[in-house]
Amino acid sequence: MTTSWILTEKGLKGTENQCIALAEAAGLDYTVKNIRLKNPWKLFTPWIRHFSPNALTPDSDALDGPFPDILIASGRKSIAAALWIKRQSGNRTKLVVVQSPVIKDDAFDLVIVPKHDNYHAPNALQITGALSLITAESLAAAKEEWAETLAALPGPRVAVLIGGTSRTHKITPQMTRLLAMQLKKLVQLPASLMVTASRRTPQPIRDQLRSDLQSKQVQFYDGTGPNPYQAYLVWADAILVTEDSVSMACEALSTGKPVYIIRLEGGSKRFTRFHDHLIAQGYARWFTGQINDWGYVPPDDLAKAVSAVKNIV
Repeated sequence: MTTSWILTEKGLKGTENQCIALAEAAGLDYTVKNIRLKNPWKLFTPWIRHFSPNALTPDSDALDGPFPDILIASGRKSIAAALWIKRQSGNRTKLVVVQSPVIKDDAFDLVIVPKHDNYHAPNALQITGALSLITAESLAAAKEEWAETLAALPGPRVAVLIGGTSRTHKITPQMTRLLAMQLKKLVQLPASLMVTASRRTPQPIRDQLRSDLQSKQVQFYDGTGPNPYQAYLVWADAILVTEDSVSMACEALSTGKPVYIIRLEGGSKRFTRFHDHLIAQGYARWFTGQINDWGYVPPDDLAKAVSAVKNIV
């Protein structure tokens, strides 16, 4: 039986979920290994590729053998450890890296990397963005589970996915007020809104949106109770997503619904490349207060990634 590990830095749930999505889609039995590095290793990985188990903090998972047939690693702090595991296996372990490992190395059997990371290597597969655990089956289940709550909302139904402040973007009260004004106009169409905030959404921003969007036509998920996130995606006629999150945008794209990007303050060249690609491919448009209907074939990133993994096994 083929064995596989997933190796990520402890606490990076979004990174771990991308690896899990790949493993499950490829039909792999997997064990998740989360690690943290001590100084000085965490300061220099992945550029200094030396690794020893002594580099791990006490709360890290053990990296003892027998080593797996396939190792799926993601996150800069995991790269030196992943290369070490491959060496310890006598190069038997196939090493798959999800997201940019920053460095290039022939020991990587496959690197699955977003186009906007500008990572080019013979062993690299470029994809649109982030791999997702959302599947057609999970969306269908969410649609049925939330039918009683969401089917009664008047159409068009608009899902609004709110992120938050990050290293590159900032969500401010000023832009939140502008967004609330635009959303109110959609409600007057009449449209209905299904709004969800993320863990990174500042509480004052949540409170402001909830206060400004009080209406029977607005569903607002604030993090309490069962999460309707996937139900919002599948019941929506259009999806708005703040520009700070590659993952949320890619999850929205998986539905094939019209996707609009909500501008925030800040930005980066990397995010600019990402959004420019989405718009050039006809996947998304900038949100200016109006919604229209259009169609596209969603990116098949996960299928491409699974095929590439099977080619190296």
